[in-house]
Amino acid sequence: MTKGIPIKLEPAPAWTAILLFVVITILGIIAGAGSILRILLPVVGFAVGLFLYRRYPVLYLGFMWWLWFLMPLVRRLIDYRSNWVNPSPVLLVAPIVTWITVDTFLKYLPRAYKQGGLPFILGFTSILYGFIIGLIKSTPIFAIRGLIDWFTPILLGFYLFINWRDYPRYRDNIQRTFLWGVLVMGVYGIVQYVIAPEWDRFWLINARMFSMGNPEPFGIRLWSTMNSTGPFAATMMVGLLLLFNNNSPLRIPASIAGYLSFLLTLSRTMWASWFFGLASLTSSLKPKIQMRIIISILVMAMCIVPLTTIEPFSEVIGSRLATFSDLGNDHSAEVRQQIYEESLGKALSMVLGNGIGNTFTIEQGEIRSVVIDSGILDMFFTLGWFGTLPYMSGLLLLVYSVFQYPEIRRDSFMSTARAIGLSNLIGLPIGSAMLGVGGCYIWGFLGLTMAAHKYHQHQNKLSSEMESIAEVNTAKDKNYENFLINGTD
Repeated sequence: MTKGIPIKLEPAPAWTAILLFVVITILGIIAGAGSILRILLPVVGFAVGLFLYRRYPVLYLGFMWWLWFLMPLVRRLIDYRSNWVNPSPVLLVAPIVTWITVDTFLKYLPRAYKQGGLPFILGFTSILYGFIIGLIKSTPIFAIRGLIDWFTPILLGFYLFINWRDYPRYRDNIQRTFLWGVLVMGVYGIVQYVIAPEWDRFWLINARMFSMGNPEPFGIRLWSTMNSTGPFAATMMVGLLLLFNNNSPLRIPASIAGYLSFLLTLSRTMWASWFFGLASLTSSLKPKIQMRIIISILVMAMCIVPLTTIEPFSEVIGSRLATFSDLGNDHSAEVRQQIYEESLGKALSMVLGNGIGNTFTIEQGEIRSVVIDSGILDMFFTLGWFGTLPYMSGLLLLVYSVFQYPEIRRDSFMSTARAIGLSNLIGLPIGSAMLGVGGCYIWGFLGLTMAAHKYHQHQNKLSSEMESIAEVNTAKDKNYENFLINGTD
């Protein structure tokens, strides 16, 4: 388990670039320069990301995660201070910075198969196919927009997998990033629920996302700093699972804010995924580590349960939890069942698929995404059988691979990474979890698990070589001693 590391703004060049991006963002929002920021932030974000990627790859990874965490909030502040624009280029900053890793992908793709990267090759093949079909059946702008959602997770997973030698540094960076991320997003989420800031109300009214509650205090279905409830709930689930592997003093306040905001998302899918992830994590570790996690759970429960039993939180959380015992009369469950009944046959008949980008439409001059409440249906509609088979084969091969690693019992972070990937993956039947930031948690953390395995293999090989050298040296020393003794005699 990793301990909290004091904040140090070093190396100076890297933090200067990051702070420059932050200052430009803040000053632009204050000045109400929305039209300028919508163009400037993607450009500056890419420049900073490229600089970090080349010179400080560990900080690049942290910078990338924070962009996923915060840029939707930045977009809302920009729109509130200037005017509503949809789609907003600001939301492309995080994917654009993540796409910098395409450099690694193209560089190592020819050798990926020999290094164990077949799952990523299969995923890439299916997405390339879907993109070509999308260009034929849809418009280039829709196909490119869809490609960003589909391919970004594979790029991130491949990047972490290929850079397995840096696994310890990436591990520590992810621990730090998500610790602070859970704290910041959790606190803001509670503020959002209690106060309903003007910029969040403004966004909710204009976005017309009625499933996310009413634009008023205690009426919002939490999405905190992110773009909707689903991605935020998935992010909090990831962060909360990572906190079990963190000994920082900030773990307690981060957990309190994180779990309360996680519950206020009212996302039963992510609640169930968290339980699945926790079960996967604890069952794969040694008894000593399992006991530490159980103690952590008890401490967290003592801090969090009392908060969920007081108003204004108890009624909304309690009523949502009660629906687990009455799913037969649950409206959202009925809707999903109806979607499968109406669409499954049609989806399975898609041989070629409609191509990537088919889920985007233009309404009243705005590009909008057609939400399909099933990752399985989304795959068949988009990729058809030709694309779905290699994509699912890649995912299944990825899952099979991460269950073959004996090191997972002694590396608690490795076990957590696997649990995170699997717990997001099980959400595919009721949501397109393989896209966007959710897909980054699947491909990224399973890729990180594979990187951990390669790192431990390498370390074991080095240890064996050192032992062999030591044995040879010991044998030489003994022979030399015998020579001296025999010579003396």
